[in-house]
Amino acid sequence: MHDLILYIQSYLDPNVKVTPGGAGNIFWATVYILLVFGGLSVAVIAMNWLERKILAHMQVRLGPMRVGPHGLLQPIADAIKLLLKEDIIPAEADKIVFWIAPFIVVLAAFTVFVVVPFGPTHAITDMNIGILFMLGVSSLSVLGIVTAGWASNSHYPLIGALRSSAQMVSYEVAMGLAVVSVILMTSLHGLGFYGVGGAGTGDTGTLSMIGIVQMQQEQHIWFIFKFFPLGLIGFVIFAIAMVAETNRAPFDLPEAESELTAGFHTEYSGFRWSLFFLAEYSAMIAVSSIAVTLWLGGWWRPFPNWLSGSTWDSIFSFFPGVTFLLLAAICFYNTARMPKHPLFKIQTMGLAGFGAVLGLIGLVLFLEPVRVRVGDIFWFAAKVAGFMYLYIWYRGTFPRYRFDQLMKVGWKILLPMGLALLILTAVVGMRADLWAQLRGMGRP
Repeated sequence: MHDLILYIQSYLDPNVKVTPGGAGNIFWATVYILLVFGGLSVAVIAMNWLERKILAHMQVRLGPMRVGPHGLLQPIADAIKLLLKEDIIPAEADKIVFWIAPFIVVLAAFTVFVVVPFGPTHAITDMNIGILFMLGVSSLSVLGIVTAGWASNSHYPLIGALRSSAQMVSYEVAMGLAVVSVILMTSLHGLGFYGVGGAGTGDTGTLSMIGIVQMQQEQHIWFIFKFFPLGLIGFVIFAIAMVAETNRAPFDLPEAESELTAGFHTEYSGFRWSLFFLAEYSAMIAVSSIAVTLWLGGWWRPFPNWLSGSTWDSIFSFFPGVTFLLLAAICFYNTARMPKHPLFKIQTMGLAGFGAVLGLIGLVLFLEPVRVRVGDIFWFAAKVAGFMYLYIWYRGTFPRYRFDQLMKVGWKILLPMGLALLILTAVVGMRADLWAQLRGMGRP
C-alpha cells in the first residue's frame, strides 16, 4: 500500500513536467482519461442546450423553456427519453454490423483526445507523431458512418453513407495539406511574422501536439499569423474542411433531413441513435481543439509575448473567475426579469440556484492555488468555445450545399489552394537559402 501511495504521489512532484503517459504513470493516465470522458460528455450536454437556445434567438424564438429554468434540464430529459425508447433493429439489417457501427464512430471521436493538449502537462500523453495519430484516428469515423448506412439495408441510409464517404475523403486531403503547412512552420524558428532564421534550435520541426504549441511560443507568434497571409489561408482551409468532416451545416449532406429523412442513421433509434449524436458533437470539439492547437497558440493566453511579465500573468489569471461571475450575474439578471407568477416560482428559484453555483465556482477560481493551475485549461476551452459558436452560427445562416457544389469546393477550390499554400510556405520559409542558391547560379 505504501508503494502504491508513493507511485500515485510521484506524479504530483512539481519537478515532473511531462504528461501522465510520458511519465508512464498508469494511475494518473486513467484519471485523465476519465476526466476527459466526463468533461466531454458534459460539454456535449451543454452544447445541445446552447445550440437550441442560440438558434432560437437567431430566429426570434425562445427555444426550450419548459423543463427547468430556461430549459436547462432539457438535455437531461432528452437523454432519459432516448435511454427508455425501444431499441429497434430492422429485420433485414446486418445485425452485428448495425450494432457495432455507432461504437466505431464514438471511439474514433473520443480517441483523438488522447493527444489533445489542454496545457503543457494537461494531456493524456504526448506522442512524437501526435498529428499523424490525430489524422489517422479522426478519419476512422467514416468507417462507422459507411457501415451504419450499409448495414441498415435501406435506400436512404445507403445514399447517406455513400455521400459521407465521398465527402470526408475529399475534404481530408485539403485538411491534411493545411496541417502539413503548419508542420513546415515548426521547422522555421525565426521570430515574428516572417522570421525564418535559427533561434539556436536548428532547423528541426515536430509532429508533437504539445511541441507545436511550444514552437508558437518560441517563435513569438501564433501560426495563424505566420507568413501572413499564408497562415491565415491554411487556417481557413482547415476551418472549412473541419465543418465538412463533422457533417455539419452547410455540409450536412450525409444526414440531409429534407432529402434522406435522416441519412445514414435513419433506421437507428433510442440509445444507438444517441451515440451518433454524441459522436458528432465530440468530433466537433475534437477538430476545434486541433485547430486551436495548430493555429491559435493552444493553451497560451492572448499576447503572451507582448504582455509578458508577472504583473500581466497575474491580471490574466483572474479572467476565469471573472468570466464565471459574469455568467452568474446574467443568471441573476434574468431571474429578476422572470414573470412574478406562481407558476414561474420553481423556474425562478432554479435559475437563481444555477447562478449561485456559477458564482461559487467563480469565487473558487479566485483562490491562488486554483487560478494558477486552471489558466491553461480556461484559455484552451475559451478558444474551442469560439469555434463551437461558429458551428451554430453556420447552421443558422447558410443553406445546405448541393452535392455537386460540395465536391466542387473540395476538389476544385480547397485542394489547389492547399497545394499552393504548401509550396508558398516552403518558398517563403526558405527564401534566404533559395536566393543564395540563385545568386550562386548566376556567378561565372
